[in-house]
Amino acid sequence: MNGTRDERIASGVATVLAAAGALPAGPGPLEEVGHVLAASARGYFLPDEDEAVRLRYMQYLAARSALLETLGALSDDARDGGDEESLPAFVVAFAAACVLARAGRFVSNLAVAHPVLWKKLDEDDLRLGLPRKTFTRFYRASVSPVTLARFHAAVGFYRSRRPEISGLSADPLLAPVLRLLDEEEPWMEDRRRDAVKRHLAYRVYSFRRRHRSVWRQVMFGLFEAAGTAIADLHQPGVKPVGAPKRLAPNLRAELLAHLHPGDVCITRHDDALSNLFLPGFWPHAALHLGTMAERQALGALVPTGGADPVRFLESKKDGVRFRAAEETLAVDACLVLRPPLVAADLAAALDRATEHEGKPYDFLFDFRTSDRLACTEVIYRGFHGIGPVSFRLKEVSGRLCLPAESLLDQALACGFRVVASTGIGGNPLLLGTAAAEAAGATRRGI
Repeated sequence: MNGTRDERIASGVATVLAAAGALPAGPGPLEEVGHVLAASARGYFLPDEDEAVRLRYMQYLAARSALLETLGALSDDARDGGDEESLPAFVVAFAAACVLARAGRFVSNLAVAHPVLWKKLDEDDLRLGLPRKTFTRFYRASVSPVTLARFHAAVGFYRSRRPEISGLSADPLLAPVLRLLDEEEPWMEDRRRDAVKRHLAYRVYSFRRRHRSVWRQVMFGLFEAAGTAIADLHQPGVKPVGAPKRLAPNLRAELLAHLHPGDVCITRHDDALSNLFLPGFWPHAALHLGTMAERQALGALVPTGGADPVRFLESKKDGVRFRAAEETLAVDACLVLRPPLVAADLAAALDRATEHEGKPYDFLFDFRTSDRLACTEVIYRGFHGIGPVSFRLKEVSGRLCLPAESLLDQALACGFRVVASTGIGGNPLLLGTAAAEAAGATRRGI
């Protein structure tokens, strides 16, 4: 991600804490575990059990993707600086690795013990876009001797630097992450014993560039492993590795010139793995707030942190945050919807939406509560019930939510109109009727 080191660390903290709250730590009272036990005794899943287990698996995949992205975003910060300078980034990255490994072990142990679950998770699901053998791929990576040895090396480094790491608890940003690592401590030791059971030896891990310090060796190994896993976050063959987003800076500036406060931007990254978990062409949404002067002209509030260059309110893996256009519009395609509201109602919608700034991301996609918000929930909670705008939550794989495609359908039905589009069918920027026609083509799959 872009931004300063401190901004990347803050984003990583938010992501790790949100994902840790959504991922399973152990069997506990999870309803899905009961479904697995019943299916294992029976030999197959009933339809309602199938839906519940598939939902939990998709939540795991979404949180896994976010944690791997966090590892990638922090890799240079944790690896390139001096020891003290890089320690906060290491702490956050190591916490992400712990949560990721623990949750992966829970899922894989359950599937190994109950082959009916393994078979279920390896099924494809054309409705949800899940390919075959998804679980087998992730399981193979999680039990790789090199992966386990690298994680063990990171645990060893963490323990060797405990005095310095404990000193970071005075930082209110890092304190919750350190508490999380304290909770992970028994599991780290169990993970070490598990590695021994698998007949792994520390010598499996061959540090590269041996002339570097132990710090750099550990960080290189940890993030090289993460870098390999991050490749799973992008669908292979969709676009060349490292290819730029189609919404280039000049096109972004051109699009911004046509945006008004309250416009809803429905966006897409062509190769994002999350596209596999969400129905339709459009997976994501963000709220355009406009410039500070534009919001003040409407009578909308400009809360602390929302001053220029903020242009958007958007919920991503690091939570609901004010964001600059350079971040929100770093995409391959964008569709702009304009709400059918007068100025006073528009100001009320913006104020309602911005009240949720700072909340964590909802990896469980449960729209019945408002303590954590997914991307489309920002739009739902900002606009629903104002003027003619009304949204209906939709049950998808057993959860009540509002996927971006459903948001688009319902928004158009209650008076929103398409005012612009980019990145559709090779067209850089379309306005008005042409944009609406291009949007319609994506809905028909052509």
